Amino acid sequence: MTTFTKQMALPVSCEEAFQWHERSGALDRLMPPWESVTLLQRGEDIDVGTQVVLKHRIGPFPIKWVAEHTEYVPGRLFRDVQRSGPFSKWDHLHRFEIDEADGSAQPVLIDEVDYALPMGPIGRLLAGRFVRDKLETMFAFRHRVTLQDLLLHKICSPTPLHFAVTGSSGLVGSALCALLTTGGHQVTRMVRGEAQNDGECFWDPSGQAAWGFPDETDVVIHLGGKNIASGRWTDSRKREMLESRVRGTTVLSEKLSESRSKPKTLIVASAIGYYGDRGDQWLDEGSTKGDGFLSGLVQDWEASTALAEDAGIRVVHARLGIVLSTKGGALQKMLTPFRLGGGGRVGNGQQYWSWISLNDAISAMLYLATNTDVSGPVNLVSPDVVTNGEFTAILAGVLRRPALLPAPAFLLRTVLGEMADELLLASARVRPDVLTAQNYAFRDRELEQTLRWELGAVNG
Repeated sequence: MTTFTKQMALPVSCEEAFQWHERSGALDRLMPPWESVTLLQRGEDIDVGTQVVLKHRIGPFPIKWVAEHTEYVPGRLFRDVQRSGPFSKWDHLHRFEIDEADGSAQPVLIDEVDYALPMGPIGRLLAGRFVRDKLETMFAFRHRVTLQDLLLHKICSPTPLHFAVTGSSGLVGSALCALLTTGGHQVTRMVRGEAQNDGECFWDPSGQAAWGFPDETDVVIHLGGKNIASGRWTDSRKREMLESRVRGTTVLSEKLSESRSKPKTLIVASAIGYYGDRGDQWLDEGSTKGDGFLSGLVQDWEASTALAEDAGIRVVHARLGIVLSTKGGALQKMLTPFRLGGGGRVGNGQQYWSWISLNDAISAMLYLATNTDVSGPVNLVSPDVVTNGEFTAILAGVLRRPALLPAPAFLLRTVLGEMADELLLASARVRPDVLTAQNYAFRDRELEQTLRWELGAVNG
């Protein structure tokens, strides 16, 4: 058996940190984004006998990993052991203790893993160093997320709130719901199909079917709508985007305005596409609308919250930049060609790409939900704005690949038409002035470090 141990100081009590791990979103929050892992079965809790089943892919080979909780002392420790999976043995003890070595009585989290590799000495010789490095990186990530989440909830969540979320199965929505639940908040997922459990509520963005809004909701976060980057912008696709974004938001706002117990806050995911193609001009929340289809769409999209605003509901328009995640969006699409050495700048590479990490996107939404001083447009972008040429060079460097094959503008326009000009070739140099003024602490400020955490290219 080999023992791996890593510990971190906690910004909250052992009991509070333990509760974070007990809640339903913790497992999702702790899964490293660079690993090819699918959650097949999750337990309702972490008590003795509860099992978690994962499908883990090592190269082309899928492996089922079954872990069972075997020890549970509230506020102090819990243990999970592998019942079947890639290791010969795996025993993971999570301990929450008070470190009194220096007299500070500092709460600490200690992860202690006893493991054995298959094939005994041969397995250790062939893969021992590799596995150790993987564990260092994985637990560095887990501790970073745990620490940042605990700090965020300490600031934002003195009292649990009831959130209702549309688009909860999407990239941002699924991560947001996991974050909210670890903070002790109640989350109702608003779904377009039949509700499957008490945590879901049917809604119809077309307004044609009858649906009821969950009572006593404090905050509604609206992420629903057709993906604007899902394909070439034909006339029919444009109509679908307008219908899903503008009509859906109007229907939601109308229902909220008529609700007997109105929520205090409505946050609607919008886009920095509002500003259009503006070269190297700095843009903030007070900047004027740009030109083009996307600018007009965002303007109408944001205006469709008027009924909610007239009803006295605080409305925030979260203008998202490029959300970086290996699980979806622009970064996921770029990874395969860059890993194969076929990546490069888009067009001349001089256009600014304003980006935000997925963790900052969801954290900022929680921050805005609990900060009642903010309304109107808020730019959800990192302060570290880069050009496309800089972005692609940094990504290639993190992946240790060349970036020698640019995507010419004429070719992109041929394949994608208008969408190429407005999403890939347009330049938007956007500042997060409102978030900065409200003292939001970015988790991921610099692009290279963000990509390293997202791709598992950091040293533990």
